[in-house]
Amino acid sequence: MRIRLSCSRTGLAVMAVLPLLAATAAGTPARADTPAPHGRAAVPGTAPNWTRSAADQGRERADAPVTVRVYLAGRDQKGLDAFARQVSDPASDEYGHFLTPQQLAERFGSSDAQSDKVGRWLHSSGLRVTSTNRHYLTAEGDAADAERAFGTELHTYRKGTRSYRAPAGDVTVPADLADDVLSVTGLNTAPSKVRPGRPEPRDTLPGPGSAFVNSGPFSAYFGANPATGTPAAYGAVRPYVIQGLNGTQLRSAYGAAATGLTGRGVTVAVVDAYDSPTIGDDVTRYAAEHGDAPYTKDQLLRYDPAVWTHTAPPEVDPDGCDAAGWYGEQTLDIEAVHAVAPDADISYVGASSCYDQDLVDALDRVVDQHLGDIVSNSWGEPENASDPAFDRVYQHLFKRGAATGIGFYFSSGDSGDELENTGTKQTDMPASLPWVTAVGGTSLALDASDAYRFETGWGTLKSVLSADGTSWTGFPGTFNGGAGGGTSARFAQPRYQRGVVPQSLSGANGGRNRVVPDIAAVADPNTGFLVGQTQTFPDGSARYSEYRIGGTSLACPVVAALQALAQQVQGSPIGFANPSIYARYGSAAYHDVVDHPFGPGTELAQVRVDFNNSVDASEGTTTSLRTMGHDTSLVADRGYDAVTGVGSPTADYLTSYDSPPDRRPGRHNTD
Repeated sequence: MRIRLSCSRTGLAVMAVLPLLAATAAGTPARADTPAPHGRAAVPGTAPNWTRSAADQGRERADAPVTVRVYLAGRDQKGLDAFARQVSDPASDEYGHFLTPQQLAERFGSSDAQSDKVGRWLHSSGLRVTSTNRHYLTAEGDAADAERAFGTELHTYRKGTRSYRAPAGDVTVPADLADDVLSVTGLNTAPSKVRPGRPEPRDTLPGPGSAFVNSGPFSAYFGANPATGTPAAYGAVRPYVIQGLNGTQLRSAYGAAATGLTGRGVTVAVVDAYDSPTIGDDVTRYAAEHGDAPYTKDQLLRYDPAVWTHTAPPEVDPDGCDAAGWYGEQTLDIEAVHAVAPDADISYVGASSCYDQDLVDALDRVVDQHLGDIVSNSWGEPENASDPAFDRVYQHLFKRGAATGIGFYFSSGDSGDELENTGTKQTDMPASLPWVTAVGGTSLALDASDAYRFETGWGTLKSVLSADGTSWTGFPGTFNGGAGGGTSARFAQPRYQRGVVPQSLSGANGGRNRVVPDIAAVADPNTGFLVGQTQTFPDGSARYSEYRIGGTSLACPVVAALQALAQQVQGSPIGFANPSIYARYGSAAYHDVVDHPFGPGTELAQVRVDFNNSVDASEGTTTSLRTMGHDTSLVADRGYDAVTGVGSPTADYLTSYDSPPDRRPGRHNTD
């Protein structure tokens, strides 16, 4: 699966657009619900649902090359699940009694015997094991070998304008390997094909991406500068958007300034694809120009893979990830974390591409080396577009992290309920997973003294100024971006959501399911954060400049940084935070964010001017009205909602961690 970014410069997600499923389907072979043959065990999630509505073009040719990863389950999966729950639950006597990475490996990691056993089976099936590590084996062969090994036919399916290979039913393994094999990936090549092996020559990272510059006029703070001369909307002339929030304002908005907390002693890991070649200079300059604390020696450490792949943009390579497009995401994440938690250490961990397997490798590195206590991840994909074969891989990874005191935070997405983006209402992955904290989004308003005024759920309607300047075209406009959320179709409701999430949400798909998000912070690009980044301008020059940005990939690092402040108060790792987050529901720990904070009849809107060429006024500008608090079918209302979760943090949230449960002497370890 190719992952999309969640950040937004214009109010729309920066994404890899996925082809819609084909409308016709030929006869389909045995499906995932077919019982496994005698003596074999099914590996759940390895038959993708998209093949049900794609045109089956027949069986893959026998000699077609196949590369797979067979992920190892490790020892005692049930024990890991129970342990991770206990150490994450503030009501448990085991709360906070985390393992070191070495203890985790010894107790729950895969063994050499397990790896050898799986390797022998793959070899006996005709596949060649080309590499191994503590988490998986990589094997190569042809389609006939893979069908023999995994007990299912491989077919080619037409999806949109391209064809992909996928298993016709769930992968199976010999019954005596059922407890050893966690998942098998690589058989499903949609929505984009992972190339086998390492490409030669190895990809190199491109230079800075194309520039984006905000056009004025601006308001100094929300509502300060009326857009005089533009038509009235909702009974009044609306104000211009702000130029962009800075760290001082974010710290004021969410209570950090009042507490004096800085994140000292806490490490936040940021995981994205690739690594901007100018990031060091950019974040240093940004901190200096905005009054943030300068970075100390080794405060920002970067961990990169040995090789980069799929760096080209999709217009050059359909399977490309557009490496330069990720530089802005990395810059936003690091600058936002440092702005809110200026004394926290930051580990940047770059994935070699935007594909699941490479992002999993980066996350595994965080857990194996404990590169952070809090991990910010501003990327995702619609749930139906994600490969379910990775569900168990991610879940296992996040439970391992929880066992060692690591919490993972994921942006909930920028396309609301995803209906307009994909044709189906759905949540995003990995935010839907029950073992992560899904971060939703708000529109944030401060006053002239940087004090918090209000938030709405982030959901924007855009209406463009008419040619004669007398009206807003199509008022109030069309959906232009909003926080992702809703009810997962794949995951059951976790126990921490019981009694908090309304049944109208958890039961939306039948049964009781996971609802997203869990918590929220500012995401609206019209009330967003000012970032500084080296960009390439039309004259070919590459230079530092600043622009306002938003998306739930702003909300995610902001919440991660606030968690660093809470951990500073607690004096020990929070770990998987959702049980603690929901335990504070309904208290002064949160702003209860609603779409219409001044009443259901009072609409809020701003005016924004954009350069038509994204950098200057040489090709004119476009003026638009941005109405707030309208997020597709999702609604931010009193209590828990599917736009902002339990709400956004306050100073009381941060200081509420000053009385953690007693810990048994000698049991707690922060290594």
